[in-house]
Amino acid sequence: MPLDLSGQALARFKVLDLTRFRAGPTAARQMADWGADVIKVELPPDPGENTAADPVKARHGPDFQNLHRNKRSLTLNLKAPDGLAIFKRLADQADVVIENYRPDVKHRLGIDYETLSASNPRLVYASISGFGQDGPYEKRPGFDQIAQGMGGLMSITGQPGEGPMRVGIPIADLSAGLYCALGIMVALLERESSGKGQWVQSSLLAAQISMLDFQAARWLVDHEVPPQAGNNHPTTIPTGVYPTSDGHINIATAGGEIYERLCRALGDEELISHPDYATGQARSENRDALNARLDALTRQKTSVEWVDTLNQAGVPCGPIYDIDEMFDDPQVKHLGMAAPVAHPELGPIEIVKQATALSRTPFRIHSATPELGQHTDEILDSLGMNPSEITSLKERGIV
Repeated sequence: MPLDLSGQALARFKVLDLTRFRAGPTAARQMADWGADVIKVELPPDPGENTAADPVKARHGPDFQNLHRNKRSLTLNLKAPDGLAIFKRLADQADVVIENYRPDVKHRLGIDYETLSASNPRLVYASISGFGQDGPYEKRPGFDQIAQGMGGLMSITGQPGEGPMRVGIPIADLSAGLYCALGIMVALLERESSGKGQWVQSSLLAAQISMLDFQAARWLVDHEVPPQAGNNHPTTIPTGVYPTSDGHINIATAGGEIYERLCRALGDEELISHPDYATGQARSENRDALNARLDALTRQKTSVEWVDTLNQAGVPCGPIYDIDEMFDDPQVKHLGMAAPVAHPELGPIEIVKQATALSRTPFRIHSATPELGQHTDEILDSLGMNPSEITSLKERGIV
């Protein structure tokens, strides 16, 4: 049966999801989570392929279940003429197509924006690539870590002098997907006035550079090359990781008033007027000595004690959790960041909730990640195909 999308914000939109790996599925997931009818177009089953051990492709693994919830699955061989014809029929009815092939592949298949928009001028076509749809690197394969390095992030991550360091999540992939989803929403909104679709493009490299934000602006405006700062904030001192008697905490100060609160809460008011630390500039120039003095103070109590004491004093402070500890935090539980879903084979599981809340049309998990080709028959039936036609397509490996 079709998914129940009633009452959701994007329920009126149909999306064809041609994506793989992470950046593209992240964009499609945004559409699905807010209620669009997202059809995940996948290759027909290959009896010789075993994806169970692949952490990205394993269908019942945590990554795949988190990326592809709220979608329907259609198997379709786009290289076969009959499969391509079916896709084009679906595209004529769709609002959005999302793909993250290498830039030349869609043209070779005949499913590029120019081709599909000729018969469906309202189509919003979204492409995610590693480096852009054209330019000197257009044919290079795109991977998150490559984008982290080329996009400058690894040069400012890690301890000074220890070499470049990647961050612990595929931030270029995720950012490209989120920027793409934002572009799709803007294009759909603009379509309401123009009546026309358009081509939305994002890339891992562009997304990573954009995510540098103020660090990139430091170079563009002041021609300052930001260095690695480890756990210290690049510009606001003291902000960073501090040891306690049983672990570590984060402390963040912004401006002189919060710095003074910190000194009083730590029981060392002499730090307020000390000439080496009395101003923001002085604290920045003498950050190592200041941090060493703060370290000696924070080691005197437990993490829980300092988090409570400093927050009561109006100083931003928080624990540093492992992932299991994070999900056990009372505020995280209050936010409901572990969203329950019933999977027909895995049983009750939890996946990551959306970070945005809407008051009238909230995010909803209406279905678990589908099995491969789970909705093929019903989607083809919606195109007017009878059971014998569908059976013939299956026998010929088209679906």
